[in-house]
Amino acid sequence: MFAPRAILSSIPRHPAAVRILVVAAGLVVATVVYFRLHAGASTASGDEIEQVSAAAETGLRYRVAVCDWMILKRQNVGAFPLSREIGADGVEVDIGGLGNRANFDNKLVDPAVRQTFLDAARNNKVEIASIAMSAFYQQSFAERENIDAMLKGCFETMKAMGVRVAFLPLGVAGDLVKRPQIRPAIVERLKLAGRMAQDYGVIVGIETSLDAAGEAKLLDEVGSPAVKSYFNISNALQNDRDVTAEIRKLGRKRIVQIHATNTDGVWLEKDPQVNMKQIKATLDDIGWRGWLVVERSRDARRAKDVRYNFSANVTYLKKMFQEK
Repeated sequence: MFAPRAILSSIPRHPAAVRILVVAAGLVVATVVYFRLHAGASTASGDEIEQVSAAAETGLRYRVAVCDWMILKRQNVGAFPLSREIGADGVEVDIGGLGNRANFDNKLVDPAVRQTFLDAARNNKVEIASIAMSAFYQQSFAERENIDAMLKGCFETMKAMGVRVAFLPLGVAGDLVKRPQIRPAIVERLKLAGRMAQDYGVIVGIETSLDAAGEAKLLDEVGSPAVKSYFNISNALQNDRDVTAEIRKLGRKRIVQIHATNTDGVWLEKDPQVNMKQIKATLDDIGWRGWLVVERSRDARRAKDVRYNFSANVTYLKKMFQEK
């Protein structure tokens, strides 16, 4: 097995030598990540995806992103310079609207458009944290036709852009608390999503109306390493659940990403419902790392002022989660 400590102990303690070793290690990691995501995606397991992603981390345990549709830049390349201005590390990019179409209105199927987005991400030093199928906030994942084509289009876009996580909300029409009768259809379609995601080497993070115990049971029923929980702090708060207890019940391995948000009203920093210090302590304790994505928590008096609201929430999260 590769033993970096043994190698480090055998080289001269000289800054130049250390820099050379670090650069070489970085090239090895980049090469492994590339071939896992592009050449070997069809055989990568969920655990392999998680390990590869962890190896590719920038060194920050927690990174902060914003949703492009909430900063009024849905699948718009302008989301990248605006996110940089806001101070975010990344953007959750929407796959496009759905409405009555047979598939998402996804402009990213065009290689030229994709490249424009990738160039904008690189030039602004803002990553694509995830790809969102936000249309399913309103649309029924259990009942829409052509679901396999929708998933395929999303996963192909993710693979082409090197994005690891897809966000899938089970929204109003997929509310398993109010509509328990659709559970069998949801489970079967999530199993399909899991098989497809595993083939593409990506992970689907689902947001449900269930409590942590119910969501864990759902994930166990689906039984795919490529289907995990996309935890939303607001869902726990609005249903009078203990956020930290919910996080502990789901655990590190089940949570792929977090919407670090509450409903609109006040900023996160001023929200008496949100004990962010306790949330961070819990995430630290269970050994979780990843993206915290800001969706709402806007000041209701100036809800449409994107820079005002998102700059404040991003700054607060970075202070809480990134400063030593």
